[in-house]
Amino acid sequence: MDEPPDEPPPLPGPLTGVSVVELAGIGPGPFAAMLLADLGADVVRVDRPGGAGIGIDPAHDITNRNKRSVLVDLKSAAGPGIVLDLAERADILIEGYRPGVAERLGVGPDACLARNPRLVYGRMTGWGQHGPLADSAGHDIGYIATTGALSMIGPADGPPAIPANLLGDYAGGSLYLVVGVLAALHHARTTGAGQVVDAAIVDGTAHLTAMIWGMLGAGSWQDRRGANLLDGGSPFYGVYETADGGYMAVGALEARFYDEFVTLLGLGDDAPDRADPARWGELRDRIAARFATRTRDEWAAVFEGTDACVAPVLSLREAASHPHLRARGTFTNADGRTQPAPAPRFSATPGSLRRPPALPGAHTAEVARDWDLPSLDTP
Repeated sequence: MDEPPDEPPPLPGPLTGVSVVELAGIGPGPFAAMLLADLGADVVRVDRPGGAGIGIDPAHDITNRNKRSVLVDLKSAAGPGIVLDLAERADILIEGYRPGVAERLGVGPDACLARNPRLVYGRMTGWGQHGPLADSAGHDIGYIATTGALSMIGPADGPPAIPANLLGDYAGGSLYLVVGVLAALHHARTTGAGQVVDAAIVDGTAHLTAMIWGMLGAGSWQDRRGANLLDGGSPFYGVYETADGGYMAVGALEARFYDEFVTLLGLGDDAPDRADPARWGELRDRIAARFATRTRDEWAAVFEGTDACVAPVLSLREAASHPHLRARGTFTNADGRTQPAPAPRFSATPGSLRRPPALPGAHTAEVARDWDLPSLDTP
């Protein structure tokens, strides 16, 4: 019987050859490092004895995939020196401590840049490195509340809705950190000069609201929840419950898409004029009444593949099984774990899943060898 052919090794990603040191933390820092690792960077996560995880088995912490881990006690006599040795050989270092903590540990930007003037030192915080709240504790919900972003989400007659920690930690935090360190890396490779990237979640989240600020200044956005085109205020951009307790998401903004939506929904020729905001409440009631006549999956079948801009609201597990996402490979299964595949896509240098989540300290000897270090052990 013929042996199955060996699977080809993953193609090198666009960041192959980029070395990253990640000082272990939780939330947006590890996610940013995962994104760099997905795209081919050699990411070494410096874990501390006792861990700094998110309360799950490290083997299931997907944000640590494609990385290698070493254990270093930064409070030991040898610990800071080991991190400085790593920083000397790295292109990028990422840390997510409160301001001043890295300096007190002896691995702040001045110490690291003294060893490696080309280093990009990425700092991930909620409030930033300076300002009245810089030294205060916080979490995603507080950061997006302070920037005004949270005030826009949710119904007009209820409290703001909490978008998990996607908007602040990951969109306003991780993604801006990645953009920042890659831009600084380009500068370092052009000029030979490294620098510090101060990625604050409040800054990134505020930046995400740029279009809304433009609309606010133009008088086309009201500074209150559930009263605007894109925040559920309009009846043709919102979520409706179906007969079985499911939900359908409607985004029929353009006139031709709205016409197709009205036809497929069976709203009738006597539906209130969508151009008259005074009748939006009546129109919303009519749309809600129609959606309540069928189940979510029945409506999904009606709208699937049309230009009506309507989609079922899926759970996480349902999303992983959606035919379109399956066809694109948006989710994948690696080592028995369903997880999002690397994104975005590259035609010549795709990202890949090369390693399962790094267990703390599992690669200490391997990294010492590959990074040409005598030892990474701390007492």
